Amino acid sequence: MRIAAPLAFLIAFLFAASAQASPSGTGDDLNEFLLNKGVIARIDQVRQSVGLKASELVFTSMGFLGVPYRRGGNTAETGFDCSGFVRAMYQQTVGLILPRRAEQQAAATQKIERIDLQPGDLVFFNTMRRAFSHVGIYIGEGKFIHSPKPGAQVRVENMGLAYWTHRFDGARRVQTALPHTPVLEALSPGDPTLR
Repeated sequence: MRIAAPLAFLIAFLFAASAQASPSGTGDDLNEFLLNKGVIARIDQVRQSVGLKASELVFTSMGFLGVPYRRGGNTAETGFDCSGFVRAMYQQTVGLILPRRAEQQAAATQKIERIDLQPGDLVFFNTMRRAFSHVGIYIGEGKFIHSPKPGAQVRVENMGLAYWTHRFDGARRVQTALPHTPVLEALSPGDPTLR
């Protein structure tokens, strides 16, 4: 599983700090330092939290299968358009309010490579002769869930189909802030154990 950018920075910082604190230290010293500071437990906790949120997002999204498409729609009662669906799912499960339009959602999220897709990531397509004109939520195994077009309903599609492969515009990850914890505070540059 890939580590979120802020967490990767924290780990790199710890490696650098421990090297400065003990230049001749071994990997065992570093492991002991990370264990003493509770960092390893915190990394596992964050990884599990991110995984649970992605699972919850996918599970919630699947509960809206069959809701009809409606241009400008934002709710199950009125129907969804593609970006309204994505926005509603993130708001309900993660508590984040994404921008309203697909191209705005693309601009507000972190670009990732297709090979790095994880459940909960956003996938964008050029379906109207303009970049990022359609969006869905990746659910794993090469599939995504979306609200496709007038007359259709929220459904799951295979990204490997020729139609979607030729129109694929990119993948994005929605960055969520790491929760505030004493462990992260204790690892601040002002911490005397890092000198």
